[in-house]
Amino acid sequence: MPITGTILDVAARHPDRPAIGGGDGRLSYADLVDDSRRLFTVIDTLHREQRTPPSPARETGGIPITAVSVTSAFQTARIVAGLAGYRAVSATIDPRWPLEHQVGVIMATGVGVVVSDASDLADALAERGWSGTIVSLGELARREHDAAPATTPTVRADDEAFLMLFSSGTTSNPKAFLKTRRQYRANVAVSAAHLEPLPGVATLAPGPVSYSLTLYAVIECLATGGSVHVADAFDPIEAGRRIGDQRITRVVAVPAVVQALADAARRDPERFTSLELVVTGGANLPQSIRRGLAQVLPRVRLISYYGAAEIGFIGDSRAGDGRLISLYDGITAQIRGDSGAVPEEEPGTVWIHADACSEGYVSATTDEVLRDADGWATVHDLGRLVGGGLQLIGRAGDVAVTGGYKVALPEVERAFDGMPKLGAVCAVALPDARLGSVVALVCESDAGDSPPDKATLRSWARERLAPQSVPRRWYRLERLPRTVGGKIRRGETAELVTTGRAVRL
Repeated sequence: MPITGTILDVAARHPDRPAIGGGDGRLSYADLVDDSRRLFTVIDTLHREQRTPPSPARETGGIPITAVSVTSAFQTARIVAGLAGYRAVSATIDPRWPLEHQVGVIMATGVGVVVSDASDLADALAERGWSGTIVSLGELARREHDAAPATTPTVRADDEAFLMLFSSGTTSNPKAFLKTRRQYRANVAVSAAHLEPLPGVATLAPGPVSYSLTLYAVIECLATGGSVHVADAFDPIEAGRRIGDQRITRVVAVPAVVQALADAARRDPERFTSLELVVTGGANLPQSIRRGLAQVLPRVRLISYYGAAEIGFIGDSRAGDGRLISLYDGITAQIRGDSGAVPEEEPGTVWIHADACSEGYVSATTDEVLRDADGWATVHDLGRLVGGGLQLIGRAGDVAVTGGYKVALPEVERAFDGMPKLGAVCAVALPDARLGSVVALVCESDAGDSPPDKATLRSWARERLAPQSVPRRWYRLERLPRTVGGKIRRGETAELVTTGRAVRL
C-alpha cells in the first residue's frame, strides 16, 4: 500500500489520528498533509533558486536530492514523510558519521539541499566548492511559516525513486542505493504481512532515523495507517513513560535497545502493560536477550527479523534459540560457493531474490555489484540452508580459517551466551604461523565482580563447541568497541588485541 495514498486516506477518515510523535513535535495525519504542502514549497524553492545546482546521481532520473542530517528524529521523520508525495528524493545522513564521509556522499551523489545545523559540514562543503544549499532547522521553520502551500501530495508512479539510503558510514566509505516506490511498496507488503504494523497501532521506534531499521519503521507505520513515536536516542525511563502514556503496543528497535527495555521493565513493569510486540532487526539474536525479555514481560512477543537495507525484509525467527530463519513468502534464498550453488547445510554466501531489492548501488559511490544478471542479490552475508530455513553465519570477516577448518566467529560467541558472570564477548581471528589463524575470545571486563577466569572459559567452550572452534587465546578489554547502534566492531576489536591494548588471560 503506497505511503501517500494511505496518509491521504487516513487524513480524510481519521484526521486527528497521530501520525508522527517525538520529543520536539507531534503531527496528526491531517497535520502531516498540511505540513508537507508547505515543506515541499520551501524545499522546491531552495532547489530552484540555485544558479548552478548539483547534478543528482543519474540513477535518480534527474530528481533533485534533499538530505537531512540532524539529530532530531521527529524532524527527520516528518521531512522524509512530507516529501514522499512529491517529485523528490530524500536521504538521511547520520550527523555522527565522520565529516569526510558526510561530505563525500553529498558531493558524489549530487545532493542539492541539506537540512543541517552543523557549521563544520557547511564549511567543509564550501571548501569543496559544493554549489548546493544548506538550511538549518530554524531557517526551514521560518520559511515554512511564510510559504504558500503547494498542491496536495499525490500517489507517485511505481518506477520513480524516492529514497536514497546508505549501506555504511561509521567505519567505511558509504555506498548509496535507491529505493523506487514500487520496491518500497513490495517491502511494505512483506512487513505488513509479518511484522504487524497494523492500522491504528502505536509503535515506538527509538533511535536515529538515519538507521534503516528506524526509517523503515516510520515508513511502514505511515503506509499502513499506524502511529509512529520516535526518539533521538533510547532513554529507558522516558521509553517507559511514553509506552505507558501513549499506550504503545509495538516497539521496533535494535537488539541493544531490546535488552535495555527489558532492564527498564524489570524496574517498573507497570509502565509496560500495554506492550504486546517487540520487533528487532538482526539475525542470531542472543538467547540472553530473548530470555531476559520473556522473564520480565512474559506476554510480550518477540520477532527477530533478518533483512538488508538494499534487499528488504527476508525472514524472521520467533521460536527456539532463534538461529533458524523462516523465509517470508515470495523470498527465495540460495547459498553459493566459489563454483556456484552448494548443497544444503554447506556454508557459503547468501543470495536473495526479492521484489523489494534495489537495482544496484549508485555508481558514483562504488563499483560493487549488488545483483547478478538474473536478479539475485547479495550483501555478502554467509549462511547455510537447513530444512528449508536459513541459518546465518556472519559476514566474510566473520569466518576464520584455522588449521584448514572454517570457524564461524558468531557461532563461537553464541556458545558463551548465558554464561554466568560473563558480559559481552567478541571472537576474532589472529594470525598464526602454523595454523594460518587462531580463534581468540575477547571478553568485556565491566560485567561485574569475579568474572570467569581462563580455565573456566575454556571448560565452558569445550562442552559446547567443536574442538577446532574452541578459542586458543583469551583476552579482556574494559570496553569492547561498538557502533553507534550498539553492535560490536570485530575488526577494531582484533586491532586492539594485535596492538597490545587488550589484557591476555
